Amino acid sequence: MRLIAGLVVRHRVLIGAAWLAVVAGAAIGVGHVSGRLSMRLSLPGQPGYVTNQRILHRYGIDGATQPLVPVVTLAPGQFVAGARPALARVFGEIAGVQPGTRVLSYPSTGSRAFIGRDRRTTFALVFLPGHQPDDPTPTINRETAILRHALPGATARVTGLPALSSSGGGGTGVLAEVLIGALGALAVLTVVFASFLALVPLLVAGVAILSTFLLVLGLTYLTDINSYVQYLIALIGLGVAIDYSLLFVTRWREERAKGHDNDQAVLITMTTAGRAIAFSGMTVAIGLVALVVLPVPFLRGIGIGGMLIPTVSVLACVTLLPILLSAIGPRVDWPRIRHEAHASRYWTRWANGVLRHRVLAALAALAILGALASAATGIRVGEPQAAALAHSGAAYQALRTLQADGVPTGVITPIQVLTPHTQDSRIAAARLLRLPGVYTTASPAGSLLSALPRSETSTAAGQHTIDTIRAEFPGAGIGGDGAQTTDFVNAVYGNFALMLSLIALFTFVLLARAFRSLLLPLKAVLLNLLSVAATYGALVLIWQDGHGSKAIWGIPATGAITDFIPLIIFAFLFGLSMDYEVFILSRMREAYDQTGSTDQAIVHGLARTGRLVTSAALILVLAFVALASAPETNLKMFATGLAIGILLDAVIVRTLLLPALMALLGKWNWWLPAWAERCLFPFQPASTPDARPQ
Repeated sequence: MRLIAGLVVRHRVLIGAAWLAVVAGAAIGVGHVSGRLSMRLSLPGQPGYVTNQRILHRYGIDGATQPLVPVVTLAPGQFVAGARPALARVFGEIAGVQPGTRVLSYPSTGSRAFIGRDRRTTFALVFLPGHQPDDPTPTINRETAILRHALPGATARVTGLPALSSSGGGGTGVLAEVLIGALGALAVLTVVFASFLALVPLLVAGVAILSTFLLVLGLTYLTDINSYVQYLIALIGLGVAIDYSLLFVTRWREERAKGHDNDQAVLITMTTAGRAIAFSGMTVAIGLVALVVLPVPFLRGIGIGGMLIPTVSVLACVTLLPILLSAIGPRVDWPRIRHEAHASRYWTRWANGVLRHRVLAALAALAILGALASAATGIRVGEPQAAALAHSGAAYQALRTLQADGVPTGVITPIQVLTPHTQDSRIAAARLLRLPGVYTTASPAGSLLSALPRSETSTAAGQHTIDTIRAEFPGAGIGGDGAQTTDFVNAVYGNFALMLSLIALFTFVLLARAFRSLLLPLKAVLLNLLSVAATYGALVLIWQDGHGSKAIWGIPATGAITDFIPLIIFAFLFGLSMDYEVFILSRMREAYDQTGSTDQAIVHGLARTGRLVTSAALILVLAFVALASAPETNLKMFATGLAIGILLDAVIVRTLLLPALMALLGKWNWWLPAWAERCLFPFQPASTPDARPQ
């Protein structure tokens, strides 16, 4: 870092001009990013996905397309059976709006399963051609208008998973959410610095976010990038860049308080805090490797986009931030109500209290985390139940109408069965209808059969129905969104334990080199895994079981955690949590090298970083709270998981469990035998004896 520091100081004008050019280009191109992002999911080689693609190529509809479901309740005195010609015309008009649309309904099938108990209510399944549109709202509005115009006096609404997912309103939008997060961050930074210096981390974060969006724009021309990336860049980027800047600026103020001139303070900060920031960025990137190496392009795009966030933030902090502090730092550090000459008295008392009650502190922290982690054993990975996707609006009311009339909600999640051409589709349909869990069957086209299950395919009963159909039709292709979701879970989580082990190993080696210890990185990895497990447990309680989602958002229990969310939370939380570990242990290692006392190192490290870590965590939590205002249940779930994970890690793990365990381990914390030092530093002479600590 000393070499980089010298280069930055010598070429500050050139580097500053380069950043200015990048920001100018990003400001021009950022508006084009959103339009180039995609929601498509591909699973090459997985049977459900392969079947869905065969259906697309043969019949023009993606087998994984979730149908729109118009629900019509006729005027009093009118019954569906008698209105069959009128309903045939109106559903035919809907099918004719977009060539290739296929509609299953009572008029087209003659099946009374499409009629509710009151005999006035009926529904249809509308399969749109090609891939499912990212925004189904225009199609929903068009279908609703056709139904109401053609059937005067009838109540007509459109439901289905696409309609339910888009019925939560427009939300605040990613830019508004960034603004909310930025205002919260500014409030925290103002308390921390008590000077205009609070604006500098926000400036660095803005530059990092814009620059990352510019890089993502370029990536969209090479590969598909999922639309979730824009939220990750904006909000996680905001938190990470500010966290790194907060660490850097706090250390710079501390060095100036010791009497160093401005440039010297910048150089010292680069070699201390700058080094910690670089390691932190690498740990975040390592966690995201889990997404990049998976054979799922959807997740790979999120992983690649996500890896850019810490990388660009680190680059901005070690190149742009030193230039800003060197040029204007002392002038904007006014009125300097808070000083950094002395460690925080509150955190000094806290650290001494933990040392005195180290056993009690460790047991209390482990009890909290253990209780939450035990709830994670009941996690169910899949798709949320339809009722959890919306809690008001026309789509929600239409779903309730179906339920009230005795139509199971599973009909909105059809299972597609692509039978061989040699098989009689009528015989196959009769076999399907006899299977437990199948409500009715219909044929959208040719050898394609749609089995409408009684239970949504996101539920355990719905998944059992898929397995039953696969066993009954071994020679057929079984598709639909539910089958593809099952394959997704198998593809992603089948080797999850191996992937987690590899990431933990890479992180262990990186931290062992950073802290020159074997036990510190081992403890860091284990605590991170415990923190992630506790976060999963909180998700189960709040969302899967509904102890929180109903009270806060009015959303009932989802019954499952969306399939990709546990993996993405692990990938991001593992690295973000490690940031705080690096921040704290870097100061503890530095203090231990100076004093040789573990207790003094714990007190000094926590006193110097306690306020920093809690402030950084609060900034990230505020960013995720802003993200939780998004209309999609999946985004709310994702934001909740990260916010809780960061809070647990910063409050319970890093400021309570970490110092308590270090106090219990004593000199064992710094154990690095000679053989391990030779492996970690092969080009340096050994400096530690191959002996146990005394």
